[in-house]
Parts: sequence; structure tokens; C-alpha cells
Amino acid sequence: MLQGDCEAMKEKSEVFLTDTHAHLASARFAGEVPGILARSREAGVGRIVSISCDLDDVEANLGLAATHPGVFATAGIHPCYVHEPGPADWRERLGNLATRAEIVAIGEIGLDYFHPPEDGSETTAWRLLQESIFEEMLQLAENLSLPAVIHSRESTPAVLAVLARFPAVKAVLHCFTGTPGEAEQALAAGHFLSFTGVITYPKADDVRATAAVVPLDRIMIETDAPYLAPVPFRGKSCEPAMIRHTCQRLAEIHGVTTEEMTITTSRNAESFFGLSGHLLGAGAAWEGGCESGECVIV
Repeated sequence: MLQGDCEAMKEKSEVFLTDTHAHLASARFAGEVPGILARSREAGVGRIVSISCDLDDVEANLGLAATHPGVFATAGIHPCYVHEPGPADWRERLGNLATRAEIVAIGEIGLDYFHPPEDGSETTAWRLLQESIFEEMLQLAENLSLPAVIHSRESTPAVLAVLARFPAVKAVLHCFTGTPGEAEQALAAGHFLSFTGVITYPKADDVRATAAVVPLDRIMIETDAPYLAPVPFRGKSCEPAMIRHTCQRLAEIHGVTTEEMTITTSRNAESFFGLSGHLLGAGAAWEGGCESGECVIV
């Protein structure tokens, strides 16, 4: 059996974690991505969705996705970047890039009511600008039949109101910290919810209470790397390799095993984003497995 066939057979049966939200294009990861991906694979991570905040991120993430099996990219303008999304032709360029096969969603898009206006404008004007770009991004998602990755920091009711105007777009509300009631509203609209290392923090009982009401078939996990490292790494730079701790805590909340939660969240991510293909590290020989292009079943 050829090595490629061996890889496909092994990957098909492997239980692996999926980090649905990491910022591999972040300047904080400059020059470190190969090591980050290697550590992720060693920790059992098979797939990573690398999230974009502006046009430069989209181009960088496309490069990563094209050269690293198991890495996927998104395209979108983060609500805190709406005042400087890119050059004058950013809409045309973003629209063209979003058609690439490596793009699995439009995001990170949404509304942010936590941070003050980045351009120094009045709050009402800033939020109207955010909403306008959010709507443009949702229309792009609808036009391309892509899901959306949503930022909803202290803005969940407003985000859900905008999403309701685009019923054809399925969305995941990332790093969800809303109330159980808000979660139920999002779920009723057909959306997914994703949780970060925040659910491991001692004082995050409210977030854990919300996570508990989310059905297993509508839940995903993420790191939001390089931010929000889970316990026991809190305060350090976060990496996808740390996602197992979030998965373990979510499994405890739902009364299932970590393996069950791993399988469930990876299956949900695969379905939501349409993920397929080789996992991280594909092409490397496995210890005791493939030698000289031949596969040895052990």
C-alpha cells in the first residue's frame, strides 16, 4: 500500500481535535507557525481554522492553508477593523479572495460593543459603521453560500437582530459568553455556539451554565489563539495545542468523556465548515507505520 493510502486510512479512523478559531496570521505568531503546528499535531489537533480580521490576514491565511494540510482559512473584516479594512479596493479584493477553495467561511465579522471606537468617532456612528460592514460581509457569505464566524462581544442581541435579516446564512457565534437565554435564541435561529478556554476559568460559572444548555450537535470548541489560554496556561500566549483543556472541561459540563466531546466537536466543525482532506502533519512518516513509501499495519 502506498504511503498516501496509508495516511488516508489512518486519518479516517483517528480521533482528533479541531480548533475552529485561531489567529495563525497574528503578528504575535510571526516566524513561529511551523512550531505551533507541530506542537498542535503532537497534542492531537488534526484541523485548525485560521481566522482573518482584515485583508492582510486573508492573504496570509490563504498562504498557510495552501501549504499546510489541515489548516483552513476565512475571509472577513473584524468589527474593530472596519475603519481600516485595507486599501481602497478592499471590497473587490476580499470578494475575489473569498472564492478560493481554501476559504471555508466569512469571518471574523460582527459587532463589538466592548471596545471604544477605534477611529475616535462617536459611539453611535462607530456602531452604525460596524453594522454596515457586518451586513456587507453577511451578504458576501450568502452570495458564496459560505457560513459566517461571528464576533459578538457585549453585543449578542444586536448581532442576532442583524443575523435575522440573513436567514440563509448559518453562523457560529465564537467565544460565546452570552446568557442561556441568548444561547437559546441563537440556537432557535439555527446557529452554532463555540467556546474558548474561558470555560476553564474559576469565575466563569455563568459561561459554563450557558455551555450546559447547548445541544451537543450545535457546539464547537476553539482557542482564539493567541488569546484566552485555558487553565493551566492562563496568562500565557495561547496555541491550538492547548485546546484539549477546553475540550475536557466542556466534556465535564455535559457529562461525557473527553473522547466523545472530541469526536462530537470535530464532527460539528467538519459539517459546519465543510472541512475535508488531510490532517495536520500529513506526509510525514508515522513511527512504526510507513517506511520507504510502504504501509505497515501494526
